Amino acid sequence: MVDVLDEKILASVTQLRHALHQNPELSNHEAWTREHLMSFLKANTKLEIVNKGLWFYAVYHAGADKRNVAFRADIDAIVMPEPSELFPYASKNAGISHKCGHDGHAAVLAALALDVDRNGADKNVFFLFQHAEETGDGAAECAVFIKENNIDEIFAFHNFSGPELHSVSVLDGTMFCASRGMIIHMEGLPAHASQPELGKNPSLAIANVISAIPGLIAPDKNKGMVLCTVVQVDIGEKAFGVSASKGDLLLTIRALYESELDRLQANLESIARAQAAEHGLEVEFAYQDCFPETANHPESNDKIRQAADKLGLKIIEMPEAFRGSEDFGHYLKQTKGAIFLVGNGTDYPRLHCYEYDFPDVIIPTAFKMFRELVNSK
Repeated sequence: MVDVLDEKILASVTQLRHALHQNPELSNHEAWTREHLMSFLKANTKLEIVNKGLWFYAVYHAGADKRNVAFRADIDAIVMPEPSELFPYASKNAGISHKCGHDGHAAVLAALALDVDRNGADKNVFFLFQHAEETGDGAAECAVFIKENNIDEIFAFHNFSGPELHSVSVLDGTMFCASRGMIIHMEGLPAHASQPELGKNPSLAIANVISAIPGLIAPDKNKGMVLCTVVQVDIGEKAFGVSASKGDLLLTIRALYESELDRLQANLESIARAQAAEHGLEVEFAYQDCFPETANHPESNDKIRQAADKLGLKIIEMPEAFRGSEDFGHYLKQTKGAIFLVGNGTDYPRLHCYEYDFPDVIIPTAFKMFRELVNSK
């Protein structure tokens, strides 16, 4: 059983990560990234590669009577500039950078693919390279992969700053919260600012929706954590002679349990409709960046614990879920599986900040965890 990463593979995938880091692409636009990864696997393995357009996967075939286990890596970057002097492989694409470490996730999965291709496995192993995790679109589209390939179990990891370097963090049940970006658009009629009563201004209706939020998210009314964050209020124009007639309220709604997120959304829509009716307004709703709750399966989590213990890695039992979201939950609605964290270090730069860069030192750690999971029963 392989429990170390070959030095040549490590050098190769580290170089791969740096190339990915230099050429970051936003969600649903990962064309170069996808082609580069497929070319890398074609050049270095004999694995079957299935190109699905925006995403792809590779397969190691052990036999039709074997279990089907999948490992997923996300490949998109975020909107954030990266100063060229930070790293010798700094982003070449203005305003875009790999500040969440998806370049590292992809490199680790590529390392696993090279190793399994070279050393084999007693099960069919699927290596899923997924687009658009940052917006939540990716896994929603890739989830067909689970049923099409009869996947018995799926695993993923995320690097995370704060936990001890090389540590493995786990949590049974919900590990990442469900969330949605909600847009409430209200529209009435304009009027001269000196005669606002002749128009229909959405300002008060939107203010009343905002004022209702505390009552909807109160802890005594919900089983788990529920949040509603106002991210933007955009009403009218910068024209002091005109009473506003249009307005948008942008909210991020978030909950530990998806059922309570659904209820929060329904309540907000109900209040907005009532306010629109009272003030003679039209109201519309739109949603984006929609993420499910990501609930780990206890049996799969136990395999992660056993793998970390065997490798002598510190296991951190998380006391509660992260408030942030992860679209990996779409897969866990269809099959067993779990996602775990690999620690970047207690004082390492946080994700989504200028100084952050995926730490190459954890590539072997994440690889060894994946390889132990390949060999788990």
